Amino acid sequence: MTLSASEVNALKRAPEVNGVPAVFLERWSPRSFTEGEVSAADLRRVFEAARWTASSVNGQPWRYIVAAKGTPVHAKIVSSLAGFNKEWAPKAPVLILGAALARTAKGEHNPYGMYDLGAASSMLTLAAAELGLATHQMAGFDRDVARRELAIPEEYELGAVIALGYQGEPAALSSEELIKRELAPRERKPLTEWVFSAWGVPANLA
Repeated sequence: MTLSASEVNALKRAPEVNGVPAVFLERWSPRSFTEGEVSAADLRRVFEAARWTASSVNGQPWRYIVAAKGTPVHAKIVSSLAGFNKEWAPKAPVLILGAALARTAKGEHNPYGMYDLGAASSMLTLAAAELGLATHQMAGFDRDVARRELAIPEEYELGAVIALGYQGEPAALSSEELIKRELAPRERKPLTEWVFSAWGVPANLA
């Protein structure tokens, strides 16, 4: 029997860590969304959170195209989706495409633009989770199609598509493979594998 949305949330919740806010432990990336409309006020709140992200020389290079389901822009983002994302993401009530200015004010390549976009998107997803909204970030889309359909200038690099809305029931997904992915345990590498005191030497964080 397929687990319910609340049961999956309990399964996905990261182990309690003293001092780590609950939103960090509870946020995950579902694929099942309800058709519930996301209010303009809540969308403004998540973008306000992204607005205050730190960025290199305060350049704030991120740009987002936000589209509600049923609009032409939502359909254009859907047309760029690839793989399994084509099956579930079109049902999300909001799709967001992130991009970053790839050049500095002097016209030089900005090596930190995508870093800053990723940071802003993380703030966005955490703010959404605080509001009871689910997000799922996707690399699986055709960037050439998205750029053409949305008339995005060449000086911007495309990041990810973010599905945003209210979490749906796993059983509502269209295939057994998607349900299997929805129910898979949430796993992360231990800190010893990627926090070092010298390269390859785990930092002592005890």
